Amino acid sequence: SLCDWSSDVCSSDLEQSAPFFDTNIQLSKSADAYYKAFTFSMDAAKRTAFSEKARGLYENLLKSNPADSDLKVKLAMTFMGSAAPMRGIALLREVLADNPKHEQALFNMGMLSVQSGQFAKAFDWLTRLAEVNPNNIEGQILLGVALAGNGDKEKARAQYEHVKSLSNDPAVQQQLDQYIRSEEHTSELQSHSDLVCRL
Repeated sequence: SLCDWSSDVCSSDLEQSAPFFDTNIQLSKSADAYYKAFTFSMDAAKRTAFSEKARGLYENLLKSNPADSDLKVKLAMTFMGSAAPMRGIALLREVLADNPKHEQALFNMGMLSVQSGQFAKAFDWLTRLAEVNPNNIEGQILLGVALAGNGDKEKARAQYEHVKSLSNDPAVQQQLDQYIRSEEHTSELQSHSDLVCRL
């Protein structure tokens, strides 16, 4: 990585370079850097600061690219954990209203549903994602989590076995093996959605 996303050094470097980013391409790179820092930082205060920086840049980019659904999806996620999370949900729904097959928007809706314990909704979102892209590994894992959350442990186990056939990633294989061995999936469900964001 270019820097340790949880460090003050990263924040300082981005802060100093941002004023010089005067084109859309450069602004996009800056916004994505803050967004990545927001995604990976484990420090709550830094996550908030990074998300606010990313949000401001994405909002500026959308002024000249109002139809860019990818920007809207990233902007939406910067609202999660803020005082206005429903603004993020509304943006994701707006993207899906225009493009029902937007992969990242479907994944994020599924992930957020898992995190809030709305497993039936998560199942619906993630099933739609699997139809759009059956090789979306993170989405397929979360589909198993949603099944387990709904109490369908046998189906969840079968889903995890299915995902094992789709990916040779050792980290994915190890996590799936842990789930398959576990008799109580529900104790792990909430933390898993954070893991798949970092795979």
